[in-house]
Amino acid sequence: MKNTFSILTIILLVIVGFSSCTSSKEKKPQPVLGYRSVNIIEKHGLKFKDLNKNGKLDKYEDWRLSADERSKDLLSKMSVEEKAGFMLINSLNMVGSRRAEASDNKLSASDLDEGGPSQNFGNAGPGQNRLPEGAPDRNRQAAPDRNRQPARDANRGDAQARNMQRFGGMYSSAGTSKMVKEFHNRHFILRANESARITAEWANKLQELCESEPLGIPAIIASNPRNHITTNAEIGTSVGSTVFSKWPGELGLSAMRDLVLTREFADIARQEWSAVGLRKGYMYMADLSTEPRWSRINGTFGENAEWVAKMITEVVLGFQGDSLNPNSVALTTKHFPGGGSGEKGQDSHFDWGKKEIYPGGMFKNNLIPFQAAIKAGTSAIMPYYSLPSGTEYEEVGYAFNKGVINDLLRTQLGFKGIINSDTGPIDRMFWGVESLTIPERYKKALEAGVNIFSGISDPKVLLDVINSKMVDMSLIDNSVTLLLKEKFELGLFENPYVDPDAAEKIVNNAKFKERADLALRKSIVLLRNENNTLPVASKTKIYFESLQRNARAQQPEAADIYAINDNKYPVEFVNKPADADIILLWVIPTGNSLFGSTGAPISLSLSKCSVDVDYINKLSSKKPTILVINYTNPWVIDEIYNDRTRANIKGVLATFGTTADALLDVITGKFNPTGKMPFSTPVSDAAVENQKEDVPGYMEGEGYALFNYDEGLTYR
Repeated sequence: MKNTFSILTIILLVIVGFSSCTSSKEKKPQPVLGYRSVNIIEKHGLKFKDLNKNGKLDKYEDWRLSADERSKDLLSKMSVEEKAGFMLINSLNMVGSRRAEASDNKLSASDLDEGGPSQNFGNAGPGQNRLPEGAPDRNRQAAPDRNRQPARDANRGDAQARNMQRFGGMYSSAGTSKMVKEFHNRHFILRANESARITAEWANKLQELCESEPLGIPAIIASNPRNHITTNAEIGTSVGSTVFSKWPGELGLSAMRDLVLTREFADIARQEWSAVGLRKGYMYMADLSTEPRWSRINGTFGENAEWVAKMITEVVLGFQGDSLNPNSVALTTKHFPGGGSGEKGQDSHFDWGKKEIYPGGMFKNNLIPFQAAIKAGTSAIMPYYSLPSGTEYEEVGYAFNKGVINDLLRTQLGFKGIINSDTGPIDRMFWGVESLTIPERYKKALEAGVNIFSGISDPKVLLDVINSKMVDMSLIDNSVTLLLKEKFELGLFENPYVDPDAAEKIVNNAKFKERADLALRKSIVLLRNENNTLPVASKTKIYFESLQRNARAQQPEAADIYAINDNKYPVEFVNKPADADIILLWVIPTGNSLFGSTGAPISLSLSKCSVDVDYINKLSSKKPTILVINYTNPWVIDEIYNDRTRANIKGVLATFGTTADALLDVITGKFNPTGKMPFSTPVSDAAVENQKEDVPGYMEGEGYALFNYDEGLTYR
């Protein structure tokens, strides 16, 4: 009787267990399956993709199972060659509009690129500075009294050319078929700047190629930011102005002081990216802008760690949701453990900028935004090229730094996601490990905790490292598992394809544009308003000129003057300063280019950053003047705003990537300014020299700042 009872109990437990397992599987609704060449398997009235073409349902093909189960199963089916290729990510090109047009219709812009001439990176190439969207360049007039001198030191341009020769290979493509079929790559970075339809069609062609391969593993396509108005976009940092909705630069989003609208921005961008097949963002920067000379400050959310943490939280949740899902865009938060305290503002793309230093003892302050990103669930984190100098950690680049990556990020901070190297630490920016061979660098980086290497397509050397047993195979398998899990959670195995017609309707639609336009206005900061000069009175005659110089020695012979009088504003725009009641100057410095670095000392003074200060002073001495400064760094403006000039300067405003229309709405009172400064601006170059690289401006002490962090006025 006792045995009978035991047998019945066991049978009952088995039935309950089976029932529980079955109900667990079946509680997920049938997902939409996107496919081109594979067959469909039907089981219990449900449909599955036969990705490996074997005629049966494998665990990794079963969407009812967890991402962990599916990843484990697929890992067991991958060869060592496939695993190695899976751990690399590099730029991938499409034919693009320019080459398609030159081919006499033999090629389509959305065709997969199989190698050839330079690709179309849109207008975001290195050194291709541009006016903020909507600035007055559409109404050029002859420049009055313009002193035309070379905008920048010729050595700077030569340096940019040399640097791009060095770094250009990081963004090259070996040809799509070779990368997919021979190298087994499934992670790609799109840097091309094309229409929504072309991008979506290209993404589908890439996914179709990947589907045809033996295991049918889909691609994941990543990109740098595409939704911001920026004057200094460079390949590897931002795509610049695109067809997507146009929002303020990251500093401008921060200046809004509106976390709700920040979340909305991220959610809108998510919808646009997903619509064209972009499912991973190499963004956003959790670095702090504590060193004002750093060339990448424009990609940060400012200098206050607690506020940056709040911004990062909203951005991660807006793009990813509460957890990764088929509607998410996975984010790679960067650059751990913070790249904003480089010695004397130099960047670690270069040997002369490889050191992150902490004279103020504030290393841990840099971790606060990353802790927020981890809590919000960021899918990946990217360490920077820099090495920590004068800390408890080994003085090697962060990608090789086990104490920073494994012990600090993994163990102490509890990060369980993907660690994605920045582009090029193995063969270009190998600071602190110069004496190691390339295989030894792979070994050190893998043992430090890196899961995927950026800037490399060919897995040959990594394969040699694996096959020679230089590293434990568990490091490889754990990395591949993490990468597979991300793909499964994003739903890419079920449907990696997108609808080009829908993409055209979603991207930058009227609703999205309306919300972005609000953000452009909210990002503007009013800093000075003498005698309540602003908003300007009705019928005021305004001379509005935008001042931006570029890297070319010979400047255009036309000024950028806004001269539209269409009754949109209750003022009159004039063509000459002499005819104006007030002069409005929008100053857009373009110095401190990332890839223009020479290692020379960096100045934030306007005259060293492509601004003709004599011309500005000449104008402001004649008429009441409103100065608008577009900040990508905390510029030193004492050459144009000082005791001699201040009496005639009636207002000062800050922009961080916006439009002329948004600015004029504030100037004329159609929009009440509410923005706040995301960083402090130093009073002089001397103040810059004396500050500490890791200390935020608001903590530098009295006398450091001209405009303070969180400063900003309103009209009421």
